[in-house]
Amino acid sequence: MSDRDAQEARKRADEARVAQAGERWRARSRRVKLYRRVLPILILMLAGGALTWTVFRTVMSGVERKASESREIRLDNPMFHGQDAQGRSFVIGAQGAIRDPATGYFRLVGPLLRLNLGGRKTTELTADGGTYIETERKVVIGPNVKISDGGSGFVLTTPEAVVDTNTGVVTGDKGVQGQGPLGTINASSYAIYDQGQRVVFSGQGDNKISGTINPAGSGK
Repeated sequence: MSDRDAQEARKRADEARVAQAGERWRARSRRVKLYRRVLPILILMLAGGALTWTVFRTVMSGVERKASESREIRLDNPMFHGQDAQGRSFVIGAQGAIRDPATGYFRLVGPLLRLNLGGRKTTELTADGGTYIETERKVVIGPNVKISDGGSGFVLTTPEAVVDTNTGVVTGDKGVQGQGPLGTINASSYAIYDQGQRVVFSGQGDNKISGTINPAGSGK
């Protein structure tokens, strides 16, 4: 091969390399132009999708909330009647009640409970609110609970009262104050048995008092 042929071969090789480099550059340029066009569209699509999802969840939450509220059963001045295991009657009344469809519980507004001791003797419990768990035969009321003993004149105030409507026992462990014909009392917890005929107090910390009184017995 002559020098001229060798030079021609190198020239063709150089031209081929230049052509390949130019093609690669043009390909990169086309990709860059494509990305410049596509990326803003993708960003807008993602932002729009996020905004759409947020709006969708907000709307769906409102729909679900309204659907739940529409399934709630609201009662004005309801009265629930029953008997404990010894056949003594009780009445659960309230200014209003809302039945939760998910749990079946009744949320009580301004509850009033009457436990019948027999004859005219009743123990009454009032509070700002409460919950009636019908399946467990239990009522939890509070705050601002006021308990008036059946006929003895003894009145207790406490943040919460739990009433077992099956046994008629009333309990609370969030503190209690009481006053009546036998004096005053401060305790940590209490239990009212036999629908007010026996009240048991116990204490801890600053409320050291413990004991039992039979206020209903004094009226017999």
